[in-house]
Amino acid sequence: MKKFAFLIGFFSLIMVVQSQAQEAGAVINFKESSVDFGDIVQGQKVEHTFILTNSGKQPLIISNVAATCGCTVPTWPKEPIAPGKSGEIKVSFNSAGKMGQQNAVVRIYSNASEPIEKVSLISNVIVKSN
Repeated sequence: MKKFAFLIGFFSLIMVVQSQAQEAGAVINFKESSVDFGDIVQGQKVEHTFILTNSGKQPLIISNVAATCGCTVPTWPKEPIAPGKSGEIKVSFNSAGKMGQQNAVVRIYSNASEPIEKVSLISNVIVKSN
C-alpha cells in the first residue's frame, strides 16, 4: 500500500512539474489561422501575413516553417519573439498548374507549449478561359 501511495504521489508531482513548465514557456496565439481567398484564376498568386503573439512567459523561437507544397512559400522571423510581443509569418501561394479547391497548409515548428501549429491559405482555382 505504501508503494502505491508513493507512486501516486510521484506521478502527481511529475504532472505538476510538466504543467508549470508548459505555463512558463512560450505560447503562440494567431489572430487567424486560415484565410479563404474564394475563387482565384489559375496562375494567380495570393499571399497573406499571419500575425502571431507570444502570450507565454519565455521567448518564442520558431525553428522552422514548412509548406506542404512547393507552390506555397512561407517567410518567418528568425529572431526570438519576446513574451507579449508579436511577429509575422508571410505565406504566398502560386496557383499555376492547380485546379479546384486548394488548402495550402504551413506548419510552424517552435519551442511553444504546442510545438507544431498550422496556418492555411484556402482557395478555389478556376481554369482561365482563352
